[in-house]
Amino acid sequence: MKHYLRTYSAIALAMIFWSLSFIWFKIANETFRPITIVFLRLIFSVTLLTSYLLIKRKFVSIRREDRKLFLLLALLEPFLYFLGESFGLTYVSATVGSVIISTIPVFAAIGAWLLFGEKLKVVNYAGIILSFIGVIIFVTGREGGLSFNVKGLALLFLAVISAVGYNLTLSRLVGNYSPVFIVNVQNSAGAILFLPIFLIFESGHFISVPKTFSSFIPVIELAIFASSAAFILFAFSLRRIGISRANVFTNFIPVGTALFSFIILGEKLNVQNIIGMGIVIAGLMMAQINGRAKVPEDAIALTGKTA
Repeated sequence: MKHYLRTYSAIALAMIFWSLSFIWFKIANETFRPITIVFLRLIFSVTLLTSYLLIKRKFVSIRREDRKLFLLLALLEPFLYFLGESFGLTYVSATVGSVIISTIPVFAAIGAWLLFGEKLKVVNYAGIILSFIGVIIFVTGREGGLSFNVKGLALLFLAVISAVGYNLTLSRLVGNYSPVFIVNVQNSAGAILFLPIFLIFESGHFISVPKTFSSFIPVIELAIFASSAAFILFAFSLRRIGISRANVFTNFIPVGTALFSFIILGEKLNVQNIIGMGIVIAGLMMAQINGRAKVPEDAIALTGKTA
């Protein structure tokens, strides 16, 4: 009983952190621009994780054949993923953003089918279709208009595609390296990739904008809780209950974000939003009913969340 309590408490806490990440970004964006937020978030996360790995003496050498995979991993996530997510969230609400991002498990399943020959059941295909219907219902306004910016939606789907590619690439690495080591390497490479963009486009704004300790708090929260602690907690749980069972929990991130948005940001939810959210979650859960055919489970690890 104690084993299960620790496992499910850890994964529940990870989901809370990832739900809050959308809120923290919106708050941080009131002071800092998107690239600045991502760059600082990565720097803080790398500092924390590097310290952890040094203290625990868990650094290992990267095999020559894996170097390209690590570079591709960092290019997809955090680089392209955070570009899509961060800029996308400047055009849509935190709740809408989390709903779009929550479709990652569905696209990851499709990618696993195309690349690994993983076949889905009829109920899984029905869940995929249902989840898209739910997204449309959720983001449609009271008068039938779309309540999101098209540019924001496109950027968020760039994040979704990048996350799917990330997960498929990750499947080649998880058997040889620890999750903490992998995320530390990808965040370190991601910080290097973001550095020139930050210096060219946003360093001037970062220098000129009035800064207080409180303005850095949401960025630090993103680094510590969303980019570091949540990843470790999820990996801890995943090793104990398996990928399929762990991934079900990621489908509840939109619900958490909606609730926290209501409490913290004062965003309003109408009946249509709630119905659409429920349909999305139902569809995502249907897409995972009865598991899938036996294939390498690593192919769909760590889906449906920010890094």
